[in-house]
Amino acid sequence: MSATIEPNSTAASLRLVTLVLIGVLIVLVLAWTLSAGLSAGRAVLALVLTLPLWAPLRGLVRRDRRTYAWATLCIIPYFVMGLTESVANPQGRLWSGTCLALALLLFVGLIAYLRATRPR
Repeated sequence: MSATIEPNSTAASLRLVTLVLIGVLIVLVLAWTLSAGLSAGRAVLALVLTLPLWAPLRGLVRRDRRTYAWATLCIIPYFVMGLTESVANPQGRLWSGTCLALALLLFVGLIAYLRATRPR
């Protein structure tokens, strides 16, 4: 049984923010991957790179607290990727910095939602 809690106004706002951030992060990773050129290999790579973000989407939409908890683990690869690319690739710092910032904001948003919907 999933732990779905009816959100208050703060939780509803945080839920919307996390859904928007995960959508923007998906679009950013797709655009970043495909910016080098569109080919079948690149399209598959873009899809594979975004899979960890697609996995929790259904539970996030349904307000499942357990999904919000484990979705924090899905953000780690994007944080690491953004940090690594910003250090190793000076030409890609705009992409990597944006990815890093979005991953951090999404992580904070997920934790904030969990705190706002915490059972008393």
